[in-house]
Amino acid sequence: MIENIAFLAPPVLSCIISAGILGYYGNHILTRGIIFIDIAVAQIAALGTMIGLLIGYQEQSMNVRLISYGFTILVLILFSLIRTRKQSLPQEAIIGIFYCIALGMALLLAEKIPGGSNFITKTITGNILWVTWDRVLHCTILFAVTGIVLFIFSKKIKARSMTTNHEGGTFISEKWPDLLFYVTFGIVIVNTVPVQGIFLVFILLIAPAVIAGLFTLNWKKRIIWSWVIGAAGSILGIFLSYTLNISNGPAIVCILGTSALIIAFLKLFIRKNYAKDLN
Repeated sequence: MIENIAFLAPPVLSCIISAGILGYYGNHILTRGIIFIDIAVAQIAALGTMIGLLIGYQEQSMNVRLISYGFTILVLILFSLIRTRKQSLPQEAIIGIFYCIALGMALLLAEKIPGGSNFITKTITGNILWVTWDRVLHCTILFAVTGIVLFIFSKKIKARSMTTNHEGGTFISEKWPDLLFYVTFGIVIVNTVPVQGIFLVFILLIAPAVIAGLFTLNWKKRIIWSWVIGAAGSILGIFLSYTLNISNGPAIVCILGTSALIIAFLKLFIRKNYAKDLN
């Protein structure tokens, strides 16, 4: 029993920490209406890692991480700068193009890297059960510093998220809250995807925020409940994956995704019945 707890402690703590920071970004992403930017950024981060591997660096090396940082942050900066008051091309279309390019290049590089197909599978599903204490500590410190920065500038970032269609600013001097948001978001994604995988990062960003948003419009409550929901779903998924000997990432994805859909349908059903009773 004690051995099991000791083995599961790092992945559980890793998920709790990630659920907090991803829950924060998830609420901003939903409010901004750029739902698929997270999965696109996650794929770009994975592409950066593959380029580092192709050059000859080790997967966990600092050089690979720096290349991944560079690709991710560059794309996010470009995305924040090309957004104007009147956009002829929808934001989701731009995000979709970024994602397709990153995925297509990753598939091409996989043909040139030994074990490339296995690496792509790992970036999609992750392997949270085997996260180390060193990795947990690294992410804890990094996310804590990121959280402090976001807290200091929270009003500016929130104001940009709440502005309809992101009006109000086409110059870099006016867009710095967006730049700060996207750069820190890229740093977080680069550090979560190698451990948790693209799908798990996506679901931790979106599903908890969706569920929280169904019950409260209060900004602080949405972020807190997103953290609680994401952490609870992750812990349950890790427990089930360990006891049933199934993949951990997909287990958490199914739990949180299914929960979001069920709660959304129940909320809609209850609202319709309430409306009928009033009539």
